Amino acid sequence: MSSILKISDLTFIYQNSKKASLQQINMDIHEGEFIGITGPTGAGKSTLALCMNGVIPHFYQGDFYGSVMVDQKDTVDNDCVALAGSIGSVFQDPEAQIVATVVEDEVAFGLENLNLPRYEMEERITTALEMTGISQLRNYSTARLSGGQKQRVAIAAAIALRPKILVLDEPTSELDPQGTLAIYETLKNLNELYGITVIIIEQKIQYLAEYCSRLVVLDKGKIAIEGPCREVLSRQDTLQGLGVNCPPVTQLAYMLKQKGLYHGEFPINVDEAYLVVSKVLQDKGRFQ
Repeated sequence: MSSILKISDLTFIYQNSKKASLQQINMDIHEGEFIGITGPTGAGKSTLALCMNGVIPHFYQGDFYGSVMVDQKDTVDNDCVALAGSIGSVFQDPEAQIVATVVEDEVAFGLENLNLPRYEMEERITTALEMTGISQLRNYSTARLSGGQKQRVAIAAAIALRPKILVLDEPTSELDPQGTLAIYETLKNLNELYGITVIIIEQKIQYLAEYCSRLVVLDKGKIAIEGPCREVLSRQDTLQGLGVNCPPVTQLAYMLKQKGLYHGEFPINVDEAYLVVSKVLQDKGRFQ
């Protein structure tokens, strides 16, 4: 599997800051992966996202060391426009990036900047709206949309540019569980059906555990833990020490392990947790 995004020895210090926001970050993300990035407030997660899409170093001044290679393009030598075909971004607040009054026009905005012919723009708009499940909103006013719908519009606008990588920074922070689940299902479809590499920065670690193949935990600008979701979540003591709240199902298994009632793998979703509890009850002779 080829590398689509490679970060080597990345350190970044914002101008007028004495402290590095990122320190010696090394990441190798392969094409088609679904990666989750989490960590406590101030860990450097958003700064890392800005380095991935080229906003840093082109729009934020500071000391930049190391390299970020996006689809074999060095972000130092290629600005955000040059990287747009390789990487798309969706930010925490969709209001901050929606500029048009109609959904169709919002999805078309980035395409117009690429000076694409009208027939190709039309095809890309239609496909992006279908991929995100909001074709029916095409002619809606963006002011009338719910928070979840605005996030889908932002995602549609990003994928209309046909990026190979989609980076999302806290895209569900303002959404309820139903809205959050809808966004994750959309991302899952984009990843599985269209092969888009998804990198999502999120505090809701229970969703990362459910949907991501790999987790990266940042702390104080450094990578504290990295690996497959189940492996990372098994390190309960370390995560708690970092201030990262583990999924309730994993916490349950952890408590059962501490009491000597369970010795298997940590569950990462409700179905797996049900099997864990069933086994514990069977072993105790209370399950019929």
